[in-house]
Amino acid sequence: MKKLKSTLPNMVIVLTCVALITGGLLAWVNHVTEAPKLAEQQRSLAADISKVMGGKTVKETDVKNITKEFDGKTYEFIVHYVALTNGTPLGKAVESTTMGFGGDLTVLVGLDLQGKVLGYAIRQTSETPGLGIKAEEWFQKDGKGSIIGKDPLSKSFAVSKDNGDIDGITASTITSRAFLKAVRQACEATK
Repeated sequence: MKKLKSTLPNMVIVLTCVALITGGLLAWVNHVTEAPKLAEQQRSLAADISKVMGGKTVKETDVKNITKEFDGKTYEFIVHYVALTNGTPLGKAVESTTMGFGGDLTVLVGLDLQGKVLGYAIRQTSETPGLGIKAEEWFQKDGKGSIIGKDPLSKSFAVSKDNGDIDGITASTITSRAFLKAVRQACEATK
């Protein structure tokens, strides 16, 4: 086979062919993996909904997207209405996102029919590893800043540094405030 001359048109043709082949392969891989990724996201969400609703076996009865404005900013909430498998309403699981120290912090909050916190799961975080990431355990039932069973709309639902009743994560006050804000806004948006 004869070697191509190193000319500008030949280089453009070769690079264009390589780019088209690479782009086609990437599109094909994306297409092939799209359904499994979506299925895994749905499975993960269902597991988190069960977790935040007290670990019970539940079913989702409805989903609504809600847009609310807080402090001049617009926030989007995804509300998953949840019932026990026998159809008895249990409450709602609300996806709420606020700005933390390192970026967006998305929390899935389980609220009972009276609006008290049943549980939560961190769905997305960019917080500092070792400090801000502690929110995953810190605010749980046995954690130092437990919010389980509390009403996010009470006046004391804030970190103790802000005259609230909840102990913030040591050396991570910004993350603690963002987390509690996400939980409070989830409750306010759906009341």
